[in-house]
Amino acid sequence: MLSKGIGTMAARSLSIVHVPAFKPKWVFSPLSFCSSASKPRKLVLYSKPGCCLCDGLKEKLHAAFSVSGPDPLHDVVLQVRDITSNPEWEKAYQYEIPVLAKVLSDGSEEILPRLSPRLGVELVRKKIAAAFKQ
Repeated sequence: MLSKGIGTMAARSLSIVHVPAFKPKWVFSPLSFCSSASKPRKLVLYSKPGCCLCDGLKEKLHAAFSVSGPDPLHDVVLQVRDITSNPEWEKAYQYEIPVLAKVLSDGSEEILPRLSPRLGVELVRKKIAAAFKQ
């Protein structure tokens, strides 16, 4: 007989993604048990240490990924990139962070409209889901 803890752990599996950059990083993301889990949707968050807006958005995104709804985001992988580790990123985004980008099927990135720090988790979830439908 399986204990309740083992069933819960199996339902909350995590995927680990290595982020190639100047400094190695690891990103943990919920893994969905649906057909899209084989090819997860990807977002990139350009950030830097000490950026409270970046930290706030990161927390809301992780919460939005775990919320159930009509367009679940359980399969979305969030890659956080520290702009201070790459001079090109720093030059491009130093005055704009947090910057959120959707990774397209060809590997290129599409910058998404800025999300207000005042948005609630549910509205953030809806906006991200809408961005993936486009």
